[in-house]
Amino acid sequence: MKTKNYWNIITYIIYAIVIIFAILAISAKFSLFGIRLLVVKSGSMEPAIKTGSLVIDKKMPEYRLGDIITFNDHENQKETTTHRIVDIDTQGGSNLFITQGDTNNSPDSVKITSDQILGKVRFTIPYFGYVVAFTRTWPGVVILIIIPATIIIYDEINNIKKEWAKRKAQKGKDDIEES
Repeated sequence: MKTKNYWNIITYIIYAIVIIFAILAISAKFSLFGIRLLVVKSGSMEPAIKTGSLVIDKKMPEYRLGDIITFNDHENQKETTTHRIVDIDTQGGSNLFITQGDTNNSPDSVKITSDQILGKVRFTIPYFGYVVAFTRTWPGVVILIIIPATIIIYDEINNIKKEWAKRKAQKGKDDIEES
């Protein structure tokens, strides 16, 4: 009986892991409720944000001097950068943000428009970005999602077989009692 309880606990832990990693993999690609999870790939913001950190960004109505923001690269929209706003230049009624990495000696060469900003960094989890990045790879999908999901499916099939056998045995008893 204890083995069954341990197995149930392990199964629930596997369920939680699969769900968490699936959510992380999905939310790293898409914005959910204005919140986006991104992985920091360089050290330009150290020591404030370490390489490999997971940053949680939220879209804000406005951005201020000193805010750490994540924005789309002007040349490659699939790449993002997380830097601090060091100056704001107002031109024609709209703001252009001058950004700079904390370890960089000079500001970024391109000014950022509000449309390019994905969000303000609200929270960081050091080194957890490595795990999220791993979930985006085939080995990560296999190890963190497919294998645990296969274990869950196998366990559920065994539960169905056991239940089926119980019902079949009960039906056999009922048939004998009726005779």
